[in-house]
Amino acid sequence: MKLRRRIVAGVTALVLGASTLAGCAAAVGSETGTSAVSTATAVTATEVLAANKSVHKTAAAEGTDAVEITLSGDTATSSTDAVTVDGSTVTIASAGTYRLTGSLTDGQVVVDTSDEGSVQLILDDASIASSTTAAISVTNAESVQVVLAEGTENTLSDASNYADDAEANAALYSSADLTISGTGTLTVHGNGNDAIASQDGLVISSGTIVVDAVDDGIRGKDYLVIDGGTLTVTAGGDGLKADNADDADSGFISITGGTTTVTAASDGADAATDLVITGGKTSVASEDDALHAETTLVIDNGTVDVTKSVEGLESAAIVINGGEISVVSSDDGVNAAGGTTDETTQAGPGGGGEAVGDFAVLITGGTLVIDAEGDGLDSNGTAAISGGTVVVNGPTGNGNGAIDVNGNFTVTGGTLTAAGSAGMAGTPSDDSTQGWVAITLNQTPPAGTEVQLVDADDEVVATFVTSKAAQSLVISSAAIRDGESYSVDVGGEVTTVTAGEAPAGGRGGPR
Repeated sequence: MKLRRRIVAGVTALVLGASTLAGCAAAVGSETGTSAVSTATAVTATEVLAANKSVHKTAAAEGTDAVEITLSGDTATSSTDAVTVDGSTVTIASAGTYRLTGSLTDGQVVVDTSDEGSVQLILDDASIASSTTAAISVTNAESVQVVLAEGTENTLSDASNYADDAEANAALYSSADLTISGTGTLTVHGNGNDAIASQDGLVISSGTIVVDAVDDGIRGKDYLVIDGGTLTVTAGGDGLKADNADDADSGFISITGGTTTVTAASDGADAATDLVITGGKTSVASEDDALHAETTLVIDNGTVDVTKSVEGLESAAIVINGGEISVVSSDDGVNAAGGTTDETTQAGPGGGGEAVGDFAVLITGGTLVIDAEGDGLDSNGTAAISGGTVVVNGPTGNGNGAIDVNGNFTVTGGTLTAAGSAGMAGTPSDDSTQGWVAITLNQTPPAGTEVQLVDADDEVVATFVTSKAAQSLVISSAAIRDGESYSVDVGGEVTTVTAGEAPAGGRGGPR
């Protein structure tokens, strides 16, 4: 299954480095330590994308050579034979650059050409609405680029319903590779299905784009790439989507820049294979998974803010190499899982007897803050933290835990603070090379309680302020030494613990 098996095979054999990142909710001692070195590394977004289909490139539009198309109510005019007007239907039959201005109140612009070369549509204060079909429909072309002219406001709106077998079923529909660029504004109303959809690849490089759709907001079948711009997506289905599950090198989403805000009744972003984020700011509020990928989800950089979700980040393999990530979820915050798995014969020593599947969470850098009502950091396979800062504000109910890893959970670098209920509390595995402490509290301190971890020399090693009621704590940093005793002060109640020992009834990895 592409890169996932390679990633999982390297879970317990990462090239690991010490981290000195400061925590968002935890302040950990600055002492650094060494970490284990091996031959395998966590996969990067670049490596994931290299295994996928190449993203198309489209030349910039030459506005000075554009053919003018003037939209006028229920018809349009143009001075070239490459454009025909039949009632309120405008058809472009040749490659080239076209500038659309004015308003088409109930009509359609069709691109249908077998020419080599791109068709470039410059929207220059253009408004196109259709009561029967797509506003812009690309039925045949090598590629199409929609350019939003500087300082302009453009609007597309489609029919309120489509036949089940309709080919064009989005307000902006393309059967070819589609690029959206420019510095103007585009508002798209997907009244009958999706707002923007391409049956090949879809690249958004710039512009201010606002879409609302009864189903998916922005969909590229082979891939969806967001390189820049400001996107606001409201969707009755998935917000962002790439749904080609038939080709192993397709069905991926890549976000490299821009500001994307998604509100979705289903997944915020749903990739049939991989989802990678290397920059920009992505904000998601969803009624299902915020970010979902069937194969691999990688975050290398950028800001990810999940304000609402059932599960925050979900994929078979989840790799966090950098970035600023916050997740609020009503179920699991980060969940390595999937519909199918190759289970090993290892029977979940870290997961209460559950089998260990071919799933993994790998964290090598960045800052991850989780607020979960279900499991906070969950893997149906294995997990490893080798760098970065991880803060888990886990569940209050005993049916879940701040940490829930079925197999090995190794911590060899970075900082980890996890607080939650005690009924399913998990801890790192014995093969972790970085020290950790775990405690089950006699009391259940309320939100806002300060917790301090103090060493034998009365030096404060770590501090943590609870964001909700919590009865179990796990803390790991380079300042904690395996086998040494520490005092845990919780609102004035002091308990002594030994680093590397799970509390009675706790669930660690293989011991």
